[in-house]
Amino acid sequence: MKLTAEISMYPLQDNYLDPIRWFIARVDAYPNIERVTNAMATQVCGDYPDVMAMLAKEMAAAHQKWGKAVFVCKFIGGELDLAHSE
Repeated sequence: MKLTAEISMYPLQDNYLDPIRWFIARVDAYPNIERVTNAMATQVCGDYPDVMAMLAKEMAAAHQKWGKAVFVCKFIGGELDLAHSE
């Protein structure tokens, strides 16, 4: 089963762009997960267990490296076309 997720990261620090860029670069290291980022959020799509494992690992790594951050995630079962726009 495929999973599409939208993730927004809100680091609780003045220099918030570095942790966000770092997180996105880490997501890009997963060749089996498709990623699209816009001004508001990052969308990822892949096999359900792969996406969930990536999120668990990378959110923990972000908290360990950068300290407090809020992650807001939305999930939809299935594969969405991340290139779609209207």
